[in-house]
Amino acid sequence: MANPSWLTADAHGVTISVYVKPRASRTRITGVHGDALAIQLAAPPVDGEANLELISFLAKALKVPRSSVELVAGQTSKHKRVRATGVQPDAALASLSPGT
Repeated sequence: MANPSWLTADAHGVTISVYVKPRASRTRITGVHGDALAIQLAAPPVDGEANLELISFLAKALKVPRSSVELVAGQTSKHKRVRATGVQPDAALASLSPGT
């Protein structure tokens, strides 16, 4: 199966394009927004809290340590790119696909 537009893979892991909506009632994947995975975050976009919530949420969903997940672009934007090392594309798809 082909990877969706929000997921790119290389030899070391995957990069995920994310569109976040902070200050939601709970943290969850809500679908796809353009070429990005849409995620609602319970944390506010203050002092990096939303970014920390995103990293924690993705690490838990991908079953990797938080140290394996890093924000590589979009520190202050709703559009972000997150890198997860040690994750296979198929595992990422199974864990993060909207509706699963």
